[in-house]
Amino acid sequence: MYLQPRPGIAWPSPRLRELGDAVRALLDLDDDTAVVIRQLSRGTAGHHRLETVVAVLPMDGEPHRWVLHRPAEQITDQELRAILLGHAPR
Repeated sequence: MYLQPRPGIAWPSPRLRELGDAVRALLDLDDDTAVVIRQLSRGTAGHHRLETVVAVLPMDGEPHRWVLHRPAEQITDQELRAILLGHAPR
């Protein structure tokens, strides 16, 4: 169930939801495992850049976190697969 945002708060990018669904499928996660995707602004005044943080929070077990140094809209499915499954180019 998705709730509507409070007035004045931007609705999350549809790409964030798509990435969350892709993470769940790639890692074959159960319904009890939370997947959180957030975009964070990093940098100094006048030099901001967006990062996308992917967090997987299982009910039992260790949480996992990945930081992609680009906005969610620029992350490809292939790049996400490589990072999550440990085959990222070096």
